[in-house]
Amino acid sequence: MAVKKGEQVLEKHKDIARIDQEEKRTHGWYVRVRYFGKTHSKFFSDGKCGGRYSSLLAAVAWRDQTEKRLGKVRTDKHIVTVSNTTTGVVGVRLNDQLNRYEVSWVNAVGKQGKTSVSIRKHGKEAAFKRACDIRQQKESERLQS
Repeated sequence: MAVKKGEQVLEKHKDIARIDQEEKRTHGWYVRVRYFGKTHSKFFSDGKCGGRYSSLLAAVAWRDQTEKRLGKVRTDKHIVTVSNTTTGVVGVRLNDQLNRYEVSWVNAVGKQGKTSVSIRKHGKEAAFKRACDIRQQKESERLQS
């Protein structure tokens, strides 16, 4: 998506921000990839990369490679990343009373989906992994639609 700013046309890229601080002589692109509660970040300096456009290309390439390495689906859609659960994974919560992990998601047309994974049947660690895998699969399906 192009955004006009005066005479310049600036491209907007998800998870990439432009930093221009004259007083510190800092110019470049800052990339921040968040996935499963961890943040991976890197700064691409115009000076070291050979200019503003070259540093942007390097930043986009690093973001895409990092997401691929982590297993994060590449999308320009914004995804909710706030988790109110003690598991730290969006859409996965522990229900101690029913001895299960509960998984929730929203599909491509906005319909809520839910399922659960039994801790008694799978064990706590395996049940959590299954729940996270289900959540990741459902999120991938939504983003690919």
